[in-house]
Amino acid sequence: RTEGLWRPMRGLNITATGAGPAHALYFACYEKLKKTLSDVIHAGGNSHVANGAAGCVATLLHDAAMNPAEVVKQRMQMYNSPYQRVMDCVRTVWRNEGAGAFYRSYTTQLTMNIPFQAIHFMTYEFLQEQLNPHRQYNPGSHVVSGACAGAVAAAATTPLDVCKTLLNTQESLALSSNISGHITGMANAFRTVYQVGGVTAYFRGVQARVIYQMPSTAIAWSVYEFFKYILTKRQEERRAGK
Repeated sequence: RTEGLWRPMRGLNITATGAGPAHALYFACYEKLKKTLSDVIHAGGNSHVANGAAGCVATLLHDAAMNPAEVVKQRMQMYNSPYQRVMDCVRTVWRNEGAGAFYRSYTTQLTMNIPFQAIHFMTYEFLQEQLNPHRQYNPGSHVVSGACAGAVAAAATTPLDVCKTLLNTQESLALSSNISGHITGMANAFRTVYQVGGVTAYFRGVQARVIYQMPSTAIAWSVYEFFKYILTKRQEERRAGK
């Protein structure tokens, strides 16, 4: 209503640019480590510990690639954002705050995403065992498992997401509340959120976060499982042809 019909699409291009390489690293690392750790922990079976550990390590690579894009996206999506284009935002942040601003929230991002991905992967693999025990390509089970896993993980890690967003945006409301300089580090972000809004501020936007994550993780898993099925099928056909 206040900023136009296309306002919700701001930051889409930088998100898409960062998501490609970030998810390639993410799923490749997850698949490799899941198999390796499962063979060690529970040979021939599925290990939830291996799934969670693989998800944690994969998150390190994913966030290293995605964090700068996340900073730019969130600054462009702020209410009345002064940035009209991605490169304007990048240049302004680089000039005024230095390269470190693109990774100011990296440790908090990891602090949030490591438990998020551990919960996410373990929940997804658990639901797959229940809904798709033979682990065949089943679009319905992938969508339902992905959506539920995303919802559970998102709700559990909302306080950390609030702090990460504050670090990325340096929201003017917080900076005007007798706080000088930049907000840096997770502990500082937690204190600032509490000063501004109390305990309830840690769960601001939990509904929006769950609503966002459910289709996001459902789409990600269903697309991933589809291409995994296609590529695996082609490999099997080539082996059979030989």
